[in-house]
Amino acid sequence: MYLSNRRRSNHTLPFATVKAEEVSGSQPAEVHNLVQGKWTKSSNWNTILDPLNGQPFIKVAEVNESELKPFVESLSKCPKHGLHNPFKSPERYLMLGDVSTKAAHALGLPEVSDFFAKLIQRVSPKSYQQAYAEVFVTQKFLENFCGDQVRFLARSFAVPGNHLGQQSHGFRWPYGPVAVITPFNFPLEIPVLQLMGALYMGNKPVLKVDSKVCVVMEQMLRLLHDCGLPVDDVDFINSDGKTMNKLLVEAKPRMTLFTGSSRVAEKLADDLSGRVKLEDAGFDWKILGPDVNEVDYVAWVCDQDAYACSGQKCSAESILFMHENWGKSSLIDKMADLAARRKLDDLTVGPVLTVTTEAMLDHAKKLLQIPGSRLLFGGEALQNHSIPKIYGAIKPTAIFVPLEEILKAEHFHLVTKEIFGPFQVVTEYKDNQLPLVLDALEKMHAHLTAAVVSNDILFLQKVIGNSVNGTTYAGLRARTTGAPQNHWFGPSGDPRGAGIGTPEAIKLVWSCHREVIYDVGPMPLGWKVPAST
Repeated sequence: MYLSNRRRSNHTLPFATVKAEEVSGSQPAEVHNLVQGKWTKSSNWNTILDPLNGQPFIKVAEVNESELKPFVESLSKCPKHGLHNPFKSPERYLMLGDVSTKAAHALGLPEVSDFFAKLIQRVSPKSYQQAYAEVFVTQKFLENFCGDQVRFLARSFAVPGNHLGQQSHGFRWPYGPVAVITPFNFPLEIPVLQLMGALYMGNKPVLKVDSKVCVVMEQMLRLLHDCGLPVDDVDFINSDGKTMNKLLVEAKPRMTLFTGSSRVAEKLADDLSGRVKLEDAGFDWKILGPDVNEVDYVAWVCDQDAYACSGQKCSAESILFMHENWGKSSLIDKMADLAARRKLDDLTVGPVLTVTTEAMLDHAKKLLQIPGSRLLFGGEALQNHSIPKIYGAIKPTAIFVPLEEILKAEHFHLVTKEIFGPFQVVTEYKDNQLPLVLDALEKMHAHLTAAVVSNDILFLQKVIGNSVNGTTYAGLRARTTGAPQNHWFGPSGDPRGAGIGTPEAIKLVWSCHREVIYDVGPMPLGWKVPAST
């Protein structure tokens, strides 16, 4: 059972210290830190406002710079060769497989999955279906690494040597002390998948989750402890960005995984001398090919890709390139109708936690000043709500910008600015303008997800062969969002790019290659010392 230094209330779940439905201004939750196996408070409490009504509903014990010593010491205790590796403590591979088995079973229980889905909704408002999908993907990921699957991540290989007794063996090796920094938009899925990947490969991680949503991962850590994870395997810190940066500089983790904004990612890359893996911004594109089919379905996917979770996905559809054949169809009208169905009551549209209403509407105004641009739908603030002004609240928005204008130097940066909210740009191209579309893709700097919606195989080959996005969906049912646990999710085109979800992603991000060459003899008969060379 997990250890806690605070009194447990009468909760139906053995690990939980909060009730999702009861977290409110009158019953605020508390979030603590975990370091060297102990849950701790700090001298400073950061009060988080309820994104739906502005009430102070969560108190986070945030560590300040003077309180970092225990975290630095904890990471420094982990050697570079990790908590385990193929030659050291291999039983830990089995232990983590057992933890994954128990945690997967726990998340599969309706009362547990409902608890986490509702807790996610409280801190990062999205529809219940979207929140539950996050729990479901996390549970399936854990199922994928039950039993022996963790040790299979450390599978090695051998190559015959030049003579008897010589063999070259390649091993996956941990980094040792590492850091995991994750954003607000997926409070459970991203930190769990990356944290467990780090543990599977033998690392000792310190985890930092955006304070707005950190209560979710605090509860998940308590569940993992309940499932047998040693309490000193993971440190959990709550702090502001400046303090976390100081911890990284002082503790010098061998590798840091960062998921978040490009600006912070580049700063970390500099501060940590490149010892980072990044899954940063995603100005994600979708191209509709010349073959028009299943307009209702394609319109629905476009709506989901652009506006589910209020557009707060790094994989959200940011720009839609539609062939003129689609422009002649009812696609845009159907997209507008679908967007109009979204409402605050069921959180199919809701608070935007990193961009204000004014900022989004100002961006729309600037786009509409581009010659030929026009508002397709949206472009207005939500009405009759209590969302605090520090957050954003607008109707799902689409703005048409002519392709030729997008490519102009004076417009390109503005058009391709990622707005982390329910906002997308739409444009149209003709057959002979596909090279212009491909030129636009080449000019973009973030290459996370993409979709090529077409069953024309020659068209697919052309676009895929001339683009680079790390997770690219192709075919009539292609999308940009909704990555499950069964395929790689991450950017491409950058050697610092991080993946998530699959064995390949875990091995790439959380281990490095080590080669051990055995050369045990025997010595050739009659061997003599040769001449110097």
